[in-house]
Amino acid sequence: MVNLIIQLVSGGLGGLGAGKLMKKFSLGGIWDALAGIVGGGIGGQVLGLLGVGSAAGGLDLGGILTSVVGGGIGGGALLAIVSAVKGLFSKK
Repeated sequence: MVNLIIQLVSGGLGGLGAGKLMKKFSLGGIWDALAGIVGGGIGGQVLGLLGVGSAAGGLDLGGILTSVVGGGIGGGALLAIVSAVKGLFSKK
């Protein structure tokens, strides 16, 4: 449960960071964070299933780093995907 919370928080921060760094992908602060939270949860879980980091998902250094990295990358990636899809539908 703690790892999931770490993944969600890291994802939210990853989404916000990605929105700040890649202005053309930004959906606005709240939406960047929300997309990041969802992406963080997904990214962290996928890395856990792949066995990256701590296989048990524990609170050792490997498990925490896996959660932070997976959450942050997943959050930024999902923000970029959502923004690209939104851009496709908004073009006239």
